[in-house]
Amino acid sequence: MKPKINLLVILTLLAISFCNAQMNSYSKKIDLIGVDSLWHNIEVPNEVFRDLNTNMADIRIYGVTAIDTIEAPYLHRVSKAEHANSEISFNLLNTVNNSKGFFYTYEVPQKELINEIKLNIQDINFNWLITLEGSQNQKEWFNLLEDYRILSINNDQTDYSFTTLKFPDANFKFYRLLIKSPEKPNLTSVQILKKAKKIAAYRDYKVRSFKISKEDKKTIIDVDLNNRVPLNLLELTVDDKIDYYRSISIQYLADSVETEKGYHYNFRPMATKTLSSIEDNSFQLPGTLAQKIRIIILNNDNQPLKISDVRLKGYIHTLTTRFTQPADYFLVYGKKNARRPNYDITKTRVSLPESISNLSFGKVTELPKKETQTTAPLFENKWWLWAIIVIVIGLLGYFTIGMMKKEL
Repeated sequence: MKPKINLLVILTLLAISFCNAQMNSYSKKIDLIGVDSLWHNIEVPNEVFRDLNTNMADIRIYGVTAIDTIEAPYLHRVSKAEHANSEISFNLLNTVNNSKGFFYTYEVPQKELINEIKLNIQDINFNWLITLEGSQNQKEWFNLLEDYRILSINNDQTDYSFTTLKFPDANFKFYRLLIKSPEKPNLTSVQILKKAKKIAAYRDYKVRSFKISKEDKKTIIDVDLNNRVPLNLLELTVDDKIDYYRSISIQYLADSVETEKGYHYNFRPMATKTLSSIEDNSFQLPGTLAQKIRIIILNNDNQPLKISDVRLKGYIHTLTTRFTQPADYFLVYGKKNARRPNYDITKTRVSLPESISNLSFGKVTELPKKETQTTAPLFENKWWLWAIIVIVIGLLGYFTIGMMKKEL
């Protein structure tokens, strides 16, 4: 009986050491608290992104039992907006004009909610005001938009156009569009849309500092966050009340190199946008992991704009995880060149519960790395080395004198 017990102990120790070796190839782990059902959500905390690879492929959920290690599969979900656009059919009833401008009247045969109209205008370099009205009988009209600006700027410095009408949900049979232009617009097509949208959920990031400088007709804004995090939304507050249209370049700090003259910072492009007085100055970003970003506003021959605030946000990354066995579970992360996990649940349709609880987090632990063993020098004490040198010199002198005596 005793040999069997000893064998079981040996197998248990081997299994535990294998589990530890598997997890120790990563840099950190966090205890997961509250695993009590098949499915749980894990909202990835900000501090995890600091140690992740750029593609976020090095995240695992491991469970450790007395004799085994378990890898729990997960679905990586991101809280971005969901669009479900549908184009509404319509009829153009008439086109007329007077001293106010050019009128276009449209009929929507089916009873449909609409909230967006896209105008395809071939003219360039225009700046027109729009009035949009709705009616059920073409006798009583209600304003949906008034003095709404559309424009196009095309020159050596800027190529920008804005011709989309956005308004609250409306349900009318007739819509009348007035373009306040002295000449007939080259309006080639119109799209009337019902734009359904599930609003994105963002996590606000605390800006540690932002510094504004000006050089060579540019405004440069350097923004520093507390942590390296995925960036999905940039919001700028411009205090100027004038009309403006400026190209901006958004870059992130990829790395830095120390030189004799100080640090050289290597910024890489993230996005190119247009800062405009007629649109919300919020810009979608591609989810790049970064801690420092640089915003360059091209002023050309214009006065610099007054930027009073910068806000950065990111989507919430959720790991919807399946737990099939009781164990001590950990969120493990931080491994260079890790491959993205290949789970069955990412390829098949999975029925998830309507309500899934979030797990809490315990302490963050640094996982030990296997130390590289170095061979100690043969003689660690230098006095041994000197003693050997003296002995060698003495022996050489002894044999030399002996040979000289024989020759004599």
